[in-house]
Amino acid sequence: MNKRLYRSLLALAVTGALSGCNSSDGDNGATLPEVSNYACQTNVLEQSNQLRTYQIMVESFVDGDTSIGYSTGYGTSHHNGDLQGIIDSLDYIQSLGMNAIWLTPIFESEAIDGQDDWADRLDATGYYATDYFTIDPHFGDLETARTLVEEAHRRGLYVFFDGVFGHHKAGLIKPSPSGLLPSGSNNPVDYPQSLEFYKEVATYWINELKIDGWRLDQAYQVPTDAWTQLRKAVDQASQNVTYTNSDGEQVNPLGYMVAEVWKGESDIADEAYGTESDPALCSAFDFPMRYRIVETLAVNESGVGGRGADWLDNGFLTHQQYPSHAQPNLMIGNHDLVRFGDLLQRGGIADVNDAEYWLRHKAAFAFQAAYSGPITLYYGDEIGDQVDGFAAKEDINTCALEGVCDDHVARSSAKIEGITATLDANQADLKSYVQSLMTMRAAHPALYEGSRANLLSSNGSYVDLKTAGTDQVLFALNTLESAKNVILSEESVGNNSALVDLLTNETITSSDGQYLIPMSPLQARFFTVSE
Repeated sequence: MNKRLYRSLLALAVTGALSGCNSSDGDNGATLPEVSNYACQTNVLEQSNQLRTYQIMVESFVDGDTSIGYSTGYGTSHHNGDLQGIIDSLDYIQSLGMNAIWLTPIFESEAIDGQDDWADRLDATGYYATDYFTIDPHFGDLETARTLVEEAHRRGLYVFFDGVFGHHKAGLIKPSPSGLLPSGSNNPVDYPQSLEFYKEVATYWINELKIDGWRLDQAYQVPTDAWTQLRKAVDQASQNVTYTNSDGEQVNPLGYMVAEVWKGESDIADEAYGTESDPALCSAFDFPMRYRIVETLAVNESGVGGRGADWLDNGFLTHQQYPSHAQPNLMIGNHDLVRFGDLLQRGGIADVNDAEYWLRHKAAFAFQAAYSGPITLYYGDEIGDQVDGFAAKEDINTCALEGVCDDHVARSSAKIEGITATLDANQADLKSYVQSLMTMRAAHPALYEGSRANLLSSNGSYVDLKTAGTDQVLFALNTLESAKNVILSEESVGNNSALVDLLTNETITSSDGQYLIPMSPLQARFFTVSE
């Protein structure tokens, strides 16, 4: 997301239903050739539910090749991240229990003669490309990108590129291999005139590198009928190529596409998902739920917090505005948001030296692990990363020079165990907990695709019963700073059932028709429900 858009959002309320951005959707009134009723593909939806994606901001991640790099950018990092640094970190990412990576844009962003330092910084983000068909030499080359994708696939990791299909760099945009160019202004471009160009972008990298799909930047800039056609092109391209997966099998790229519409649920429905009868995109990031998590367990970027457990339940009510094909993807942080750890400090709730800081991270990740649908983890969050000396919202007129504006402060240098950092005891403990959550989630369809029945969401207690076929998991969360007992009726859980803690193996049985679940402060527990 670009800086001007983010700054406009700062003036809007983020609590409750998020307000929209004042940007054009790029539709100039022309009509696209009709592709009606092109359904979301069942196999893509089913596999995408299992996604545990690790997001990487490339320029700020790991410097694996000291001969290249931007050495400038937004945020506090070294600004020298590259594709080799990601390759070097794949074993670490796999060890976390993740099964996909999303890279921020890696296409050429050529400097224009005479451009200023701010344009250099923007080029480092990759979000204003000049050549969509060339790997940015500051990050690597085509063969390094090919190695990255192949090595990721060998480890069982899907690879998603970042698709910016609504804008490009002003003053220079290079044609596609077939000679096409986007049409109209650079931000946003015109549709339908630009559709064939971006179809070529979307399918080129599936054919060339066999990537598994796209994260879609500022998806509202592209009209929904164009998204239907782009999605169909990605599906067809994915079905026409194969690669060898970690089990030695020949498989098609996944073809997953997930929209960024940094707005409230009604806008996400309108600008990403389309309608019940005419689907546009099939997945979009769940910003409304993300805000409910931070407002319950930390504060949002405006300092609003202190919400109760019922606010988490309310987040699921936002999904009622989506058509049935919608597949929300839950993240807690990304490159445009303030890290959860820094929000805890902004709210005066906990500092890195406090046990509560780490407990609240665990609670947030546990809630995410219990979410039906794809989930995304921003690099560094798995170790509770934060920016030293940053908490209060900085002056919007001066913060960019020091890299501490809210919309890019999370772009800090990656701390990858064994590669760039040695973890302290708290970081290592949180990382181990995240590994346990991801392993548990992978083993239980009830967590990643189960239907949800909320049993309790009041007085600091939140309990969901998740069901997928014969797999049933009870998820309980104590959002309070004090210990408590959660009491559930036998009827609500199931008669003659036993609850077996998935992380400790403790068994809880009913007594006098009730289950009594002891909960430590800010603790989350997962139980299988069995007879």
